[in-house]
Amino acid sequence: MIVVAGEALIDLVPQAGGGTPTPLLPARGGGPYNTAVALGRLGAKVSFCSRISTDAFGESLVERLSDENVDVGLVQRGPEPTTLAVASIGAGGSAAYSFYVEGTADRLFQVPDELPAATRALSFGTCSLVLEPGASAYEELMCREAGRGVFVALDPNVRTGLIPDAEAYRARFLSWLPHVCLLKLSEEDAQWLGPDVRGWLDAGPAAVVITHGGDGLTVFTRSGDERSVPGESVDVADTIGAGDTVNAALLHALSERDLLTRDALVDLPGQDWDEVLRFAARAAALTCSKPGAEPPYAAEL
Repeated sequence: MIVVAGEALIDLVPQAGGGTPTPLLPARGGGPYNTAVALGRLGAKVSFCSRISTDAFGESLVERLSDENVDVGLVQRGPEPTTLAVASIGAGGSAAYSFYVEGTADRLFQVPDELPAATRALSFGTCSLVLEPGASAYEELMCREAGRGVFVALDPNVRTGLIPDAEAYRARFLSWLPHVCLLKLSEEDAQWLGPDVRGWLDAGPAAVVITHGGDGLTVFTRSGDERSVPGESVDVADTIGAGDTVNAALLHALSERDLLTRDALVDLPGQDWDEVLRFAARAAALTCSKPGAEPPYAAEL
């Protein structure tokens, strides 16, 4: 089982051709939530670990998880409101967000006593590692499970509007790396965080995957290997959820090859990395071809 830990929220997305002011349509999202849904669609055994509101938005979020074959046994519930993210779509379909997060349910996440015995990997990222007190709880879960030998994946998915102290966040990011096996991040996030790929690898991860939008993906490994694959050409509706799909596709492809260990990633031959990266590039391209965070099903790949 792959456990995805982090926030679930509602994206308010502008409706194309909707006039002025532009109507906003609610869409279920959040980086970890999208990753869990993408894993479910790819056929992975996946569980979502979070705190979700009991309001109407929260009920809809949980319902979709169940519909997408995502286990919800680790989902905590509370009466607090659901986090809202207002999206704006720029040139080329890129999305930017502003957030409404005060007093919302996902900030009150508490560390579960234990994860399912079948847990092989644990994925973290995005707002959940920024907003307290939940961020410290997710961090505690990361450290505890890494200490038990669970494969940890991290996609920072930086949302600068939620980070009051950039240098403090960068220092905290570095403190996570000894616990991380696979670090995935966008080119923009890498630039904002440093970049220092070799330093990150020396700190802990066996591999760092950087996405370059339509130009594809690159992996850097602790053994010194560097491999890149191009992106796949599609008519882009928007890029919402593309990075989350990459995250899910990487985890699924590695799981299918029984490679969810730090040592396995260190020793993985370059041609195998090429196959994994191409799979992730195809999955992301299909996500970009549809409006909203709609990752592909296994049959589409």
